[in-house]
Amino acid sequence: MTEIVNTAQSEAWNGYEGEHWAGHHDRYDAVNQGFNEPLLAAARVADGHRVLDIGCGNGQLTRAAARRTGSGSATGIDLSGPMLARAHGLATAEGIPNVTFEQGDAQIHPFPAAAYDAALSRFGIMFFTEPVVAFANIAHALRPGGRLAVAAMTPLPGTELGDVFGAAAAHLDAFAVSPAEGPFSEPDRIRDLLSTAGFRDIAIEHREADGSWGADIPDATEFIMGWGPVRYHRSLAGFATDDQVREAISAALVPHLGADGVVLRMTAWLVTATTPLP
Repeated sequence: MTEIVNTAQSEAWNGYEGEHWAGHHDRYDAVNQGFNEPLLAAARVADGHRVLDIGCGNGQLTRAAARRTGSGSATGIDLSGPMLARAHGLATAEGIPNVTFEQGDAQIHPFPAAAYDAALSRFGIMFFTEPVVAFANIAHALRPGGRLAVAAMTPLPGTELGDVFGAAAAHLDAFAVSPAEGPFSEPDRIRDLLSTAGFRDIAIEHREADGSWGADIPDATEFIMGWGPVRYHRSLAGFATDDQVREAISAALVPHLGADGVVLRMTAWLVTATTPLP
């Protein structure tokens, strides 16, 4: 593993957060997999391409990219040892020979220059401490005319997921569902960041996809209770308000229960860009 500068995120993703995602990989993929095909299509991944997946986690998108590339290859990079171990195991079990995974910090990882035709990320690029440096490093790894396609979370207020977290926040003093901050919070800031990092032809779309959170209300509730940020704020309250938090989450999920279980409409910015041609 290369040097890590994003130490806080490394600690989280190599601790409880990463272990929970690795242990429930199928659950998190069911939440987010609706963005896989839009990302692959936006990146124009094709046979023979070399693809880099930033913040690959348990590697579902990386494996899908590897299948799409055929004679090409896909590489996933992530901070999380537990999730990468899961990614390796799943790729082996699925018999995908043209996929590799590396543990490292994409902000400073020594990617070979112009080694990839496309770079993808499914909600893995929102946690950089130095986002301009990180995206300049990713641009360095792409060939001239290479494509970037990333999904980033939109602000939660007003979304179905935001309503659920808002219900929990009413019983957790330190947990607030507020407008997103940071360089990926709104389109103008995204454009400024990527253009400063050296990208061109920047396009941003608001996209939605259904995410499956559980088979029924109790199942989805317990999954959300264990999700990293919720568990962290429960711990700050000494777990004293768990009964109220559980009841609030359960009530907020009722309108989203149907024949396919608990389904929430997930929202994202789908961002594409290219590296300049000579």
